[in-house]
Amino acid sequence: MPELPEVETVRRGLAPSMEKARIVRLETRRADLRFPFPENFAERVSGRRIVGLGRRAKYLLIDLDDGMSVISHLGMSGSFRILAGGASDTPGEFHHARSKDEKHDHVLFHLEREGERLSVIYNDPRRFGFMHLWSRIELDLYPAFAGLGPEPTGNSLDAGYLAARFRDRVQPLKTLLLDQTVIAGLGNIYVCEALWRAGLSPLRKAGTLVTPTGRPKAELVALTEAIRAVIADAILAGGSSLRDHIQTDGSLGYFQHTFAVYDREGAPCTRPGCGGTVLRVTQAGRSTFHCGACQK
Repeated sequence: MPELPEVETVRRGLAPSMEKARIVRLETRRADLRFPFPENFAERVSGRRIVGLGRRAKYLLIDLDDGMSVISHLGMSGSFRILAGGASDTPGEFHHARSKDEKHDHVLFHLEREGERLSVIYNDPRRFGFMHLWSRIELDLYPAFAGLGPEPTGNSLDAGYLAARFRDRVQPLKTLLLDQTVIAGLGNIYVCEALWRAGLSPLRKAGTLVTPTGRPKAELVALTEAIRAVIADAILAGGSSLRDHIQTDGSLGYFQHTFAVYDREGAPCTRPGCGGTVLRVTQAGRSTFHCGACQK
């Protein structure tokens, strides 16, 4: 499933084509994806102007001029493709290839922007993605957004906040960091990478990073900085790969070539002077990659 940096890369890739465009017609080629489309979805969206593209956690937000937002989730295999002037482009870089098979084109935004006609096509072979329509001023009431923690890219995420959430908690760090009510949009890949950068074991109890008085220890400060840095680096890598043209294999930009631990079981740790080996363990049904030597 695409993680936050991939969705942010998709947002940035779509924005130049979709923002300020008028939706001449929304075409749905089936009645549902993972869930049924909203009632009269095509009719309610057709004719509207797109005022902006946003993101909340792993969800793309297409904001319309009537105060509504199309909430889109890519699921396991969803992607958007831009058709303009006879050329095709698929914004976003993913760890696994995205489909361009037209038989899986399920939603088409037929747009007009600055006198140009273009189409933005949602393709999803597995149909685990979905689209909902929701009032923008009530986005916090959308079920998937209710109770979400702060974004890892925002100023709300700091060591003090995490200390309050980690205090007296016995859950392993990895498990708690994947809890979307703690941090929104932080997924398996980037939790593994952030914990490696901070030199912390994913098996360590979260409460051990907080003092008895509730203050963040230096290790928690380092973890907070690592989370923000790894997300920023991944977004930057995705953006760079977009500027340098989309790779035909759909790989995750250049960032996948810098993975320190994720999907590197048995490989040597890349931390200078470590000499350890990347291990894989299973936590809550998910693969966790870490160095057993330098992550304590």
